[in-house]
Amino acid sequence: MFNDIGPLELVTIIVLAVLVFGPDKLPKVIQDVMRTIRKIREFSESAKQDIRQELGPEFKDFEFEDLNPKTFIRKQLDNEDLGLKEIRNGFDLKKEMAEVTDAVHSRDHESSSSSGPSGSSGGRIDMTKKPEEPGKDDRPPFDADAT
Repeated sequence: MFNDIGPLELVTIIVLAVLVFGPDKLPKVIQDVMRTIRKIREFSESAKQDIRQELGPEFKDFEFEDLNPKTFIRKQLDNEDLGLKEIRNGFDLKKEMAEVTDAVHSRDHESSSSSGPSGSSGGRIDMTKKPEEPGKDDRPPFDADAT
């Protein structure tokens, strides 16, 4: 229930409780809080039982935790009927990344060696080629709306 409370936060809560309620009333307040938490748990369990009874025997194994989207997806992906485990096990990410890296490095070497002085690389577009700079006499077009 309080999994994300650290030790420093717990000590702070205890000190604040002692300051607010006082050391003489603190045990009574703790008993009241625990009684309230127990009643809430009992109420939620009885509500779950009522819902299970109303749903009928088809849903006797129904768990309310399955309504959480993460739990639902995890349960469906672990299902053996879909055959996803074989796909997941057959996919080796390190191997795929190594193949992609090799392909990229070999493509860089091919494009630098195959492009001759004419600049043609067998139908490929050379993305490393810089655009031609305009001559000193050539002015860029004037756009009156841009100024």
